Amino acid sequence: MRIKRAVSALKKRRKIMKLTKGYWGAKSKLYRPARQAMMKSLMYAYVGRRNRKRDFRKLWIARINAACRMFDISYSRFIDGLKKANVDINRKVLADLAVNDIKAFEELVNVAKKNLK
Repeated sequence: MRIKRAVSALKKRRKIMKLTKGYWGAKSKLYRPARQAMMKSLMYAYVGRRNRKRDFRKLWIARINAACRMFDISYSRFIDGLKKANVDINRKVLADLAVNDIKAFEELVNVAKKNLK
């Protein structure tokens, strides 16, 4: 006995058409271009989720570096000083301190400078 796919095939197509709603031209109207556009956009989304992590790390490092230079120390020497002092704070928290609590950041800079000598 053969399998009739009418309902399941329609559901599959509807799902793809729902995902491509709002796309320009045939990509939102016709099944085949819509499917290709959906596959491509899901791939871009997957890559983007990984790139976001890189982008945030770059942003945090830039903020930390800018704050460090206010206290006459480079980013790399600051991180080296913190590691030698066994201060284990990630860059996200350091960047937040650099932006929102400059006094606490200054104390960390002093700790780092002390351990560089």
